[in-house]
Amino acid sequence: MGERAVVVGLGVTGRAVSRLLVAEGYEVVVTEDRPQPDAAAEAQELGVELLAAPGSSQLASVVQGAALVVPSPGVPAAHPVYGTAAAAGVSVLSEVELAWRRATVPMVAVTGTNGKTTVTTLVTEMLNASGVRAVAGGNIGLPLVEAVARDVDMVVAEVSSFQLQFTERFRPSVAVWLNFAEDHLDWHPTSEHYAAAKARIWANQTDDDLAVGNADDPTVLSMLAGAPARCTTFAVRAEADWRVVDGALTGPAPTGRLVDVDALPRSLPHDLSNSLAAVAAAVAAGADAEACAKALVDFRGLPHRVELVGDAGGVRFFDDSKATTPASVLAAVQGFDSVVLVAGGRNKGLDLGVLRQAAPRLRAVVAIGEAADEVAGAFAGVAPVTVATSMDDAVTRARAAAAPGDVVLLSPGCASFDWYRNYAERGDDFRRAVLEQVGE
Repeated sequence: MGERAVVVGLGVTGRAVSRLLVAEGYEVVVTEDRPQPDAAAEAQELGVELLAAPGSSQLASVVQGAALVVPSPGVPAAHPVYGTAAAAGVSVLSEVELAWRRATVPMVAVTGTNGKTTVTTLVTEMLNASGVRAVAGGNIGLPLVEAVARDVDMVVAEVSSFQLQFTERFRPSVAVWLNFAEDHLDWHPTSEHYAAAKARIWANQTDDDLAVGNADDPTVLSMLAGAPARCTTFAVRAEADWRVVDGALTGPAPTGRLVDVDALPRSLPHDLSNSLAAVAAAVAAGADAEACAKALVDFRGLPHRVELVGDAGGVRFFDDSKATTPASVLAAVQGFDSVVLVAGGRNKGLDLGVLRQAAPRLRAVVAIGEAADEVAGAFAGVAPVTVATSMDDAVTRARAAAAPGDVVLLSPGCASFDWYRNYAERGDDFRRAVLEQVGE
């Protein structure tokens, strides 16, 4: 029997990692704190040992002498496996690190508090449109260990701070950091810890690689100054290599003027920022500028990201359920003149008080979920707030507050796990409620 590997979590990533390690000859033990009813059958099918809801002594026993521990994304920093592995001198590696070590083609990596999936998707589409066979993997859905096994020319990886935290040699050829705002403080002990994890996307690059950073974001820009790779910047407001000039997305020579902003299907500030980041990365990875421009014009966005779901009586209804941080709410509100905001859910340890900055653009606020009182407190004295007890109630209250020309925007600023299983289910429920009340 080969060396032992401990995989923490039997979700999508845990199963993919288990299959890889079993195929490589490891004796794999999967620990699962909350095993589903079919967990034992899944473990048997994978050819791994399942350790369900292990106590501290069981965990220590299985980690002791293991070759490595691989936590699934989101296994919290307070989980005892980290301390147990450190005490035993066992390496903790993320799936991202495992995948990179096995990759035989170059990798583009994308991180940031907001916009990761959109930019990862755009870069992949731009490369494919240019004849570079690319596949997107990582947080976007396809486990990265499976993506690197595909017959492609390039892998585009969406990577989270959780995954970057446990990398050692991870070195993407092109690495993009989109933005930084407080998030996941239920996982990271401090904002500084979170930022340091994000910055690991550039840590092992060299002069042969490219670091792409947002010049509009002071945290990203300060970290970029210490990146060991060649650097390029993008920005909507600040001076940057990739920017908006005379109403067009523009890059450094030889790219130059790329596409008119008016030709894009949507041009909210964060749309422009994401577009510039994607082009900067894709061109560096071998994409053709003309193909990049066409991909931007054809791109219709992703579900639950400021997605129009209804329009009635002069009021438009947008689903931005993916917005699980105050920063993403502020970015979405910035794109409209008058908004009835539906916000709340389960707070991730973030300061919701910063939402108050959106007040000048708000006609009213409808607070939902566990954090409803925190949301109401954030807007006390600066915007009318009502509290809804369900999504149907929220839409009813938002409609009553809206005037012709307004936007009703579900942009929660919180996780969905109080009322829903995930942000997609929350967004779908908002869409249903809107369509039932106002039609298409």
